[in-house]
Amino acid sequence: MAPKGKVYRGSVKDFQGFDASQDAEALYNAMKGFGSDKEAILDLITSRSNKQRVEICQAYKSQYGKDLIADLKYELTGKFERLIVSLMRPPAYSDAKEIKDAIAGIGTDEKCLIEILASRTNQEIHDLVAAYKDAYERDLEADIVGDTSGHFKKMLVVLLQGSREEDDVVSEDLVEQDAKDLLEAGEQKWGTDEAQFIYILGRRSKQHLRLVFDEYLKISGKPIERSIRGELSGDFEKLMLAVVKCVRSTAEYFAERLYKAMKGLGTRDNTLIRIMVSRSEIDMLDIREVFRTKYEKSLYNMIKEDTSGEYKKALLKLCGGDDDAAGEFFPEAAQVAYRMWELSAVAKVELRGTVHPAGSFNDDGDAQVLRKAMKGLVCRSGGDLVWLCWPPKALPSISAGIAGTDEGAIIDVLTQRSNAQRQQILKAYKAHYGRDLMADLKSELSGSLAKLILGLMLTPAQYDAKQLRKAVEGAGTDESVLIEIMATRNNQEIAAINEAYQEAYHKRLEDDLSSDTSGHFKRILVSLALGNRDEGPENLTQAHEDAKKLADVSSNDSSDSLETRFLSILCTRSYPHLRRVFQEFIKMTNHDVEHAIRKRMSGDVRDAFLAIVRSVKNKPAFFADKLYKSMKGAGTDERTLTRIMISRSEIDLLNIRGEFIDLFDKSLHHMIEKDTSGDYRKALLALCGGED
Repeated sequence: MAPKGKVYRGSVKDFQGFDASQDAEALYNAMKGFGSDKEAILDLITSRSNKQRVEICQAYKSQYGKDLIADLKYELTGKFERLIVSLMRPPAYSDAKEIKDAIAGIGTDEKCLIEILASRTNQEIHDLVAAYKDAYERDLEADIVGDTSGHFKKMLVVLLQGSREEDDVVSEDLVEQDAKDLLEAGEQKWGTDEAQFIYILGRRSKQHLRLVFDEYLKISGKPIERSIRGELSGDFEKLMLAVVKCVRSTAEYFAERLYKAMKGLGTRDNTLIRIMVSRSEIDMLDIREVFRTKYEKSLYNMIKEDTSGEYKKALLKLCGGDDDAAGEFFPEAAQVAYRMWELSAVAKVELRGTVHPAGSFNDDGDAQVLRKAMKGLVCRSGGDLVWLCWPPKALPSISAGIAGTDEGAIIDVLTQRSNAQRQQILKAYKAHYGRDLMADLKSELSGSLAKLILGLMLTPAQYDAKQLRKAVEGAGTDESVLIEIMATRNNQEIAAINEAYQEAYHKRLEDDLSSDTSGHFKRILVSLALGNRDEGPENLTQAHEDAKKLADVSSNDSSDSLETRFLSILCTRSYPHLRRVFQEFIKMTNHDVEHAIRKRMSGDVRDAFLAIVRSVKNKPAFFADKLYKSMKGAGTDERTLTRIMISRSEIDLLNIRGEFIDLFDKSLHHMIEKDTSGDYRKALLALCGGED
């Protein structure tokens, strides 16, 4: 069933000892009389290949003079019926039916058109066009042209030709030229030359385009996906992004589509059915493994949790196995992981914050604005109310905020100044008014806004030191905060944190970490707290040896435990070197290092090592994921949200914004706007720095 020279990656295979006549009789008996034996129907149909199902249809008609698909439609109902009937059609006819349904009637299901036409091979497109003509006596291109418009229509027509180049021989000169042409057609042009995007992305071979995307990243400093989001819009943008995703990894594209079909409230059953049917004899094993790696749960378990009845049983049969149970890591998924590390190694990404030093900065002027914003308020001194100015202004309504703090003015000033400028404002305020600005802000603001504004007034090292102190003091330890800060800061930042911690709390950070944690987790934190990570380039020979150490599971020497070996390498080697180590690790084990850590470790040790690995791979993506998790679902983790927005605002928050939209198909700005409120939201959005 697999093309010559290729390993079969489908989950459904030819049934051994197949007999079309016997199967036709079994289905006839399952539907005979009152009611139908749905279990027998699903067991039989999901365990036969599509070619065998077509033979069963023919045998059924020969033996009983009836149409099997019509009988199945009559006997079954709902989603289960749709799934079983879809399995009975040849792939091209199934795609034709999906497209026909997508453009029939009022409105168009653009997502269905995008999914099918962006992901199919040239031969699959040719078969689809022929099947559509045969089934509906209509021209597919004419129907799509009549139902779509603009650049979206043009790209669909290009894809419908099924004329993508298939030559694996790639010209380096043409790769460089195409990358340059895409850059000039988008980022470097006033307006966008959509025709150039359509020509290159619609015609070039996948192998060629992968190299074009790598070259584009090198010359532009950003992935092609981010440029597409910035330059294109609407369904055309979604189509081009789907094409790029399928070029990079068709399995990853479908894993993402399946995840989105089931996450959150409700299930997009049409999408779920279409993908499970269409990929069951092509690349379902690859999709399963990418799904497990990307979403930290198996496709099998997500289907099990999200569906029910015979529908669920049939889907699970098509899925073909539970990767949470098997723990297998397939070669193709390992290749995807290797490529991700390669991209991480070659990317020369400029880290950019969203908060910059204000032009024409006047520290004394800002101090006066802040004083005025708080003037007329009261604060409590002991048991008495004390006016901050005298005589007090006439108060129209004491209950409406006691003359009202101008939070807007405070936010406008402090979120639009760099941290260095805020330190100057602190000094100017004290020199001008003989008062502590931090104390005044603390007395006049409250809740989440107070924590955010006061955090902005500390230096980065002071702020991190305070967060670490809070994480270890009192009952219980907030290990997630310790991991986030210690695993992501560089040597200089760690040294500054140690100094700030000692100054503020008259204790060594290392001592507090040691007394509040234990075992291998304590050793990891202590190692990171030294700030002794090597800062040199990769050493290929050493990288090979390091990977060998990490991959060795045979050692029984407790002094050379798995955790000790991971600690000695992950906590001390430079980021460029670790990227190469992780690539070598994949070569040796066929596993991504993240997968290995999850499988072989647990608890805080696992979480700490995963944080280091993700930080090495793509630190902005690590923080984007943390921000998303702080806001998704019921309730908001405001501590995490505030901490990251403050600590990354002058380092890489703009990069984090880009990764956020790449990962979650929604902007950080939009999610903050939806998930927070009031002046806290206003301050967060100011730090966010814009809508993507």
